[in-house]
Amino acid sequence: MGKNTSSERKRYFCYETDQSNRMLKKSLPFLNWIPIAKKTWKDDLIAGLTGTIIVIPQAVAFAIIAGLPPVYGFYTAMVTPVIAALFGSSFHLISGPTTAISIVVFATVSKFADPVSELDNYITLTLVLTFMAGVIQLAMGLARMGKLVNFVSHSVVIGFTAGAGVLIAFKQLKHVFGLEVPQGSSFYEIVKTIALNIEETNWYVFAVAMGTLLLAILIRKFVKPLSRFYMLIAMVLGSLLAYFLGGEDVGIENVGTIPSNLPPFQVPEITLPRIRNLSSGALTLALLGLIEAVAIARSISLSSHQRIDGNQEFKGQGLSNIVASFFSAYMGSGSFTRSGVNYQAGAKTPMSAIFAAIFLGVVLLTLSSFASYLPKPAMGGIILLVGYNLIDFHHIAQVFKSSGREIIVLGTTLFGALFFELETALFAGIGLSLFFYLEKTAKPNIAVLGTTKTHRFINIIRNSEVEECPQLKIIRIDGSIYFGALEVVSDFFNSLYDKGEVKNVLIVAKGINFIDLAGATWLEYEAQRWKDRGGGIYFSGLKIVSQEILRKGGFRESIGEEYFFEDKRDAIHTIFGKLDKDICASCKVRIFHEC
Repeated sequence: MGKNTSSERKRYFCYETDQSNRMLKKSLPFLNWIPIAKKTWKDDLIAGLTGTIIVIPQAVAFAIIAGLPPVYGFYTAMVTPVIAALFGSSFHLISGPTTAISIVVFATVSKFADPVSELDNYITLTLVLTFMAGVIQLAMGLARMGKLVNFVSHSVVIGFTAGAGVLIAFKQLKHVFGLEVPQGSSFYEIVKTIALNIEETNWYVFAVAMGTLLLAILIRKFVKPLSRFYMLIAMVLGSLLAYFLGGEDVGIENVGTIPSNLPPFQVPEITLPRIRNLSSGALTLALLGLIEAVAIARSISLSSHQRIDGNQEFKGQGLSNIVASFFSAYMGSGSFTRSGVNYQAGAKTPMSAIFAAIFLGVVLLTLSSFASYLPKPAMGGIILLVGYNLIDFHHIAQVFKSSGREIIVLGTTLFGALFFELETALFAGIGLSLFFYLEKTAKPNIAVLGTTKTHRFINIIRNSEVEECPQLKIIRIDGSIYFGALEVVSDFFNSLYDKGEVKNVLIVAKGINFIDLAGATWLEYEAQRWKDRGGGIYFSGLKIVSQEILRKGGFRESIGEEYFFEDKRDAIHTIFGKLDKDICASCKVRIFHEC
């Protein structure tokens, strides 16, 4: 007895220990991969070094897109990937500044502060915005809302990123042509200003921008060994071109001084007016950031065969942006370019992201003075290419070939991004795609079944030779019976009832995904109506999930347990016994085994 008690205590202790370990590893995901990193640190080191080289031009470019000094791009590329790596679930996802996030940051904050004349206030609002977006992301992760990103259709993402790409490109045209374009100008205003002042183009500036762009394309396409570093090499060569053409003496502006220090700590200056002003933008950024991060993580996981936890990614992204706002970094998310390079470079664990951040810190402290000589036209040329790469022509073509509704969703999102606020475009696209989905589910397919000579049940529309029982209508409902679909379903049954041809209906219910309260209430009413006629509505193969509300609400009991069957053959056998035998005697259609 004592031995058994001792064994039980040991098992209980081991169980409790295992549970505690699981909870600890769930709260601190990095505990799962640290043991692996001890063995694979060399691979992660090489991948981290590669990632550092990739991010240098991106950090500068994305910060400029966001309306911030270039150093803030470095801060974001140093802080966010470390926290996201420690608290996310993906081994290969690299977070940091991204194009779409950067342009939404600019679009949101520039409404309340000018990034040129009110730079200090602009930076303050950006950090507050980053904190707010991070809190939203973390809250969504804690609430286990990771599956919400599944409701954002592919067409919305394609349309939004394409619109963002076009905006990014057009906002750089002032640096490409060397023209003055008012800060915060809309897409239409940019096009108008450029068109009216095109004759004032600074051709030295234009030559540097186009030269850098052309070099980047050529290196990426034809110099495969250097293709990973095409942006960096093109910017260096573009800078040399600007120098030989005359530099600032001919109107070619440089990026300017970049401070050589690590991200300074400062608490975001949060106030209620700022929360009110930035709330919609924060929500947009939070959703966009999560969509980007989870989509990239899942994409890479297809090759790495790693399981991704969407809720954990929400937490990781949220924490990374909250912490970032305290270290002068703006909003970040998953970077497809850096994540892809990280995986291809042989990274084994998130330690590669931490190595990349450390290396970038060293670069910032030792080489920032060189970055200050980067000419703005060269940056403009690179950002033109970045914007172009955001436009997924392949998938856009697929959308145009596949579905008219998806074209409308994509077009609405793209048009909204160009001519309205970016958050308006995103929510409009999501709303429209959900509307089309609900519209489709509101029209469930209702098939009338007949049988062949071999007693196979087939949709009568597909085969004109199938025959129906004159006393029993067999139908199959493909879809859900909920408030949105009731009009279509009830119209069908009303039409069937009014014809008065049959008294009994068998619903083959395997295709009914779920039934809501409105659907259950209608089924109860309809079943009683057919009972009063002397027949009834019968169900076969109704899914457990569909039966749940019928049971809990007392609807199944009201309809009658005898009207529910697991198999349609059993249902037909029972119903056959209730049919009018006089009609059966004169019936020439022998479609059931019982006939």
